[in-house]
Amino acid sequence: MSTQTIVITGSTRGIGKGLAVEFLKRGHQVVVTGRSQEAVDRAVEELSPNGPVIGRPCDVRDFDAVQAVWDAGVERFGRIDMWINNAAVATENRLTAELDPKQIAATVDTNLTGTMFGTRVALAGMLKQGGRGRIYMFEGFGSNGMMRPGLATYGATKRALRYYTAAVAAECKDTPVLIGSLSPGIVVTDLLIYSSKNEDPAKWEKSKRFLNILGDTVDVVTPWLAEQALASEKQGAMIAWLTTAKSMGRFAGAFLLGRRRDIISEAEARLEKEGHTGI
Repeated sequence: MSTQTIVITGSTRGIGKGLAVEFLKRGHQVVVTGRSQEAVDRAVEELSPNGPVIGRPCDVRDFDAVQAVWDAGVERFGRIDMWINNAAVATENRLTAELDPKQIAATVDTNLTGTMFGTRVALAGMLKQGGRGRIYMFEGFGSNGMMRPGLATYGATKRALRYYTAAVAAECKDTPVLIGSLSPGIVVTDLLIYSSKNEDPAKWEKSKRFLNILGDTVDVVTPWLAEQALASEKQGAMIAWLTTAKSMGRFAGAFLLGRRRDIISEAEARLEKEGHTGI
């Protein structure tokens, strides 16, 4: 496979950074983004030993900033072959009546409008440059319509993105640009821990048992996602890590053998040590 240039928004940590590592290991070139210059510089420094990488600060809610990411990638690497709309935020785990309106707006604007801006920039650029291109949206809790108190706003953005992915894929059916989505399942990231931090302690302990059965760490999920994203040839494809069959198998295994690691507590301890208080 020839070398490809891949843009991953929101990739200074978590799944986005994990994907950057995997693409670089496979001989590709990566453009990472984050909301601060400091975070971008740190990520580029840490990723550089793996391969060619540049970074640019970008608030995906700003269309001009998103366009600047595309322009920087083309200037450095000549073209962009894949664009992954990974950047996302979540509100605190509170009922809608208790939420800060600023958190609601930030979540909708980042997860939904930001993805639309990224898709608009990447699609126009790929059609102009010619040749095969791929654009991926990121699924998350709520994409399939599942509901949970405290995640109404975040879930609504992900549900809307499933429609958006299908609609743009239909628009692109006669073009060389493939539209698809990446569904990582339940990955223990800072975002997941933060979105649950206000849950009732007793309920959180119960949730942790569930998450430790179905959850995975970034280093487990991202190699598979990277391989599938590179290989996909289907318009509108949904690349899903945690299938129904896999979920059932894990519950059966947990009943018989138990879960070996408490990955949620490990993540909480790490965040506390690093002094993170939010996303």
